[in-house]
Amino acid sequence: MKKYLWNHFVLLVVLLSLFAFRTQAQFRIDLQFRPRFEFRDGYQKLASEGSTPGVLVSQRTRIGLMYEKDFLKFKFTPQDVRLWGDEKLMSSTGVFGDSSSLDLLEAYGELKLGNIGWISVGRQQLKYDNYRLLGDRNWNQNGISYDAVVLKLSRKEFNLHIGAVWNTLTEAGTENLYPSDRLKSINFLWINKRFSENLSASLIHVASGVTQTDTTSKLNFRQTTGFYIENKSDGLNFWADAYYQYGKNQKGMPISAYLFGATISYNLDFFTPAAGFLYLSGNSKTGTDQKEDNLFDVLYGNRHRFYGYIDYFRNFPKDTKQGGLIDFNCSLALKLNSKISIQEIGHVFSLAQINPNTPVDKELGYENDLVVKYNFSDWGGLEGGYSFFLPTSTLRTIQNIQENKFSQFLYLQLVITTNLFKQL
Repeated sequence: MKKYLWNHFVLLVVLLSLFAFRTQAQFRIDLQFRPRFEFRDGYQKLASEGSTPGVLVSQRTRIGLMYEKDFLKFKFTPQDVRLWGDEKLMSSTGVFGDSSSLDLLEAYGELKLGNIGWISVGRQQLKYDNYRLLGDRNWNQNGISYDAVVLKLSRKEFNLHIGAVWNTLTEAGTENLYPSDRLKSINFLWINKRFSENLSASLIHVASGVTQTDTTSKLNFRQTTGFYIENKSDGLNFWADAYYQYGKNQKGMPISAYLFGATISYNLDFFTPAAGFLYLSGNSKTGTDQKEDNLFDVLYGNRHRFYGYIDYFRNFPKDTKQGGLIDFNCSLALKLNSKISIQEIGHVFSLAQINPNTPVDKELGYENDLVVKYNFSDWGGLEGGYSFFLPTSTLRTIQNIQENKFSQFLYLQLVITTNLFKQL
């Protein structure tokens, strides 16, 4: 199977290359290679006393093909994501390989609509603003993409995107059955205005629908509306976002939830201090007493980017017991030279609400994240990180950890991103 897929990929590259030469179109082939070593001794969950750390190496390999001419763009990005040693076909002498890790990150075409914009159709990544609601999940080796249609209109300093996703499992002639824990539909509207070189603002609305049960067709839609603003001027950088959710959750319960956050930083030549705040609303009532869902759903946005690099807060209903999250954070970025940079980030986490499923103390603990980057070339670099978490009894109770030891996480990854071929 793997040989079959590889042969078809090579054939596609050859055909696109020949077509590009014949039509004087733009064609390029890009490579991304990212192996990552991880030492997990409390990653994603507090380390319990007596537990043994996990040590692993994962690897991402992507080859991106981009073809562009006049009124057409086409992008095709297959990827292979694997753990070293996870192959099914192995022997005592080595690895024979398999196709289970092969995937298709992107495969979409864009058609130009005169002078007003483009329409994009196919599997693609949806990345907007600071990636709070729609992001690429780039920390995960697989990333995330969608089978979508996106209308992209542009007029001077205005950008308008309208997108839709509709997922099915089978070519059924009736019903819209779909697993209730998976996304059935996304519909979104994004309006962006650039007021100056330094100031821009966006308005976004996302309607995300899921089936009420696995055996019924009824869809319940969670509506999310909000804004993002960013300003960069004379070293002072500021961004803020705020969103309100309404509609119905998967069970059909009315929703009233909100999230707001802000970060301010100041660039002083070789170092940049910053401070930020996040409030993600939660539920004060659960079970039969609950009449309204007040827990904000971060939808399809990046988690690792916002909620701590040790990744304790990814699934908020589970990871906060419906309590939501408050985060006070501060950071200091140092640029030692053109190749080496260091970032130190501290988080103080607490619950936004207490409820019958949480302890009465809202404090969750302190997380420290340290990241060092060394860009040895314009096509490659090394990145290393170390995180630790000092928990409270509240977090231990939420994670059902009776006795914890010092929880820490260490990683080192090589990132190579380069162009293999370019025809302009």
